[in-house]
Amino acid sequence: MADSAITIAARLDRLPPSRHTRRLVTLVSLGGWFEFYDLFFTAYIAIGLFKAKLFTPTTQGLFDLQGFASFVAALFAGLFVGTLAFSWLADRYGRRSIFTFALLWYSIGALIMAFQNTPETIDLWRFIASVGLGVELVNVDTYVSELVPKDERGPAFAYNQFVMFTAVPVVAFIAWQLVPLTIWGFDGWRWVVIIGSIGAAVIWWIRRNLPESARWLEQHGRKAEAEAIVSDLEQKIRADLGHDLPPPQAVAGETEEKTGSWMEMWGPDYRSRTIMLVIYNLFQTIGYYGFSSWVPQLLISQHIEVTRSLAYTFIIAIAAPIGPLVGTLFADRFERKWQISWAAIGIAASGLLFAQQTTAAGVIICGLLITLCNNWMSFSFHAYQAELYPTRIRAQAIGFVYSWSRFSAIFSGFIIAFLLGNYGTIGVFTFIAGAMIIVFIVIGGFGPAVVKRRLEAIAG
Repeated sequence: MADSAITIAARLDRLPPSRHTRRLVTLVSLGGWFEFYDLFFTAYIAIGLFKAKLFTPTTQGLFDLQGFASFVAALFAGLFVGTLAFSWLADRYGRRSIFTFALLWYSIGALIMAFQNTPETIDLWRFIASVGLGVELVNVDTYVSELVPKDERGPAFAYNQFVMFTAVPVVAFIAWQLVPLTIWGFDGWRWVVIIGSIGAAVIWWIRRNLPESARWLEQHGRKAEAEAIVSDLEQKIRADLGHDLPPPQAVAGETEEKTGSWMEMWGPDYRSRTIMLVIYNLFQTIGYYGFSSWVPQLLISQHIEVTRSLAYTFIIAIAAPIGPLVGTLFADRFERKWQISWAAIGIAASGLLFAQQTTAAGVIICGLLITLCNNWMSFSFHAYQAELYPTRIRAQAIGFVYSWSRFSAIFSGFIIAFLLGNYGTIGVFTFIAGAMIIVFIVIGGFGPAVVKRRLEAIAG
């Protein structure tokens, strides 16, 4: 076949694993690290917010701004707006430039939030900072899927999530140490937020030389730039491996160039995938954030006092990176949709067991199991939804379907607060179990197979 049929995608898909590719995935993941830091400090600083009398654990009614659920809702409202309204920017202007915009946006917004003194202004700046986070994670998923070869996408996403989930025990430990304290006149919860803000700015500086996505450049007709980036990547991988690379395989039809549009995800090729992922995201977040955003309060409702609750939370958080780390070994050995489906069942079962525990050991073990299953589902579905759309609409399609998880979380926090106040942890985890059963049915019953297939083949 003619050389002109050797696309950038074909050259990328034949690349073997290497230190250089792992380094690029690490740099991308460090930006996502601070989204996870921010998402999870929601739960860990809650006790400090209650102590400062800025928020109350329960709500007096729907959308009560004095209740902690409004703080959770502000986070997910910002993420919803970021993923839905701004994800198209990465398809229009490129992955790298939007990385920069999103991370700096978050850093500035979070820093301002740390100095607010009323529920209303805290929620406002929480919302503004979270818009940047919403854009950031969509870009992470898009970039990783477009960088790594087809045989390495599962392990690459598992590694990506491992790096990002190391934020969970870090922020849990920082909160455990700082939240009960007042330092230089500032409450400990403020220091947790400030540390995240400054850290995000540092990571922006470290990864400012990250190259643009070569697949995106080729799709936009910037072939010379794409060629230069891939040639540099190939040269560095040859140096890593100490031998030449296998030849790329030309694939018919991959040289076709189209202009993507938002309506394409509703066309006959992608409509069923879009509907499936919207339903999935509406329900998966109930299980994921229903536990992670409320774990200290769930422990307190199990009659565990505040200091021990933060200590137990830290122990449970240590498991967060373990699931994705183990996943690097088997992520592409089993079909992706079944990994998502069975992880959801694991969340449901472990949660119902958690609600029955009365001992420290039982609470910690069940909390660890929920965390492992949550994060197994997380790295699997972040890879999965990025694989189901073509490069020309990948960022905006991911942003659209993923935004519904954020939309769901805005309201699920209020529902969980109501269930916790009226029915205890049994009510909360019954609600979560029902949502996870729907996840199992939707993905297991309607999801396409993707493992070890070229992105261009999956997209059709």
